[in-house]
Amino acid sequence: MIINVRTTQDQQFIDITSQVRQFVEQEGLQDGCVVVYVPHTTAGVTINENSDLTVPRDILTTLNKVFPVTGDYRHLEGNSHAHIKASLVGSSCTVLVENGQLQLGTWQGIFFCEFDGPRQRRVQLKAIASR
Repeated sequence: MIINVRTTQDQQFIDITSQVRQFVEQEGLQDGCVVVYVPHTTAGVTINENSDLTVPRDILTTLNKVFPVTGDYRHLEGNSHAHIKASLVGSSCTVLVENGQLQLGTWQGIFFCEFDGPRQRRVQLKAIASR
């Protein structure tokens, strides 16, 4: 399944937990895992706190301090900072599913991470059932 994500800012975190839960329900996955994959070189996916919206802001602020938008980069497109951030955050995550429920911690959510927006993006989901 593919989730289409429309980002509205140059850098932002978008909580996609509800869409992943919906996918698990639609697939009828009771036990196994779901793989969340982002097929883009300037975007990623991460699991982090989703109850306090300042956490994603703090992550982006810190990433921008370490890897500013402008710097001594050689990549001609001018988005090297986004490639670096996407590499560090990662392009996939796997979440266990038990009794049809994502096994996320109390404060955890799944975030699509945009580093070179705004853009139309895709997130691919794959259910893997336990035997």
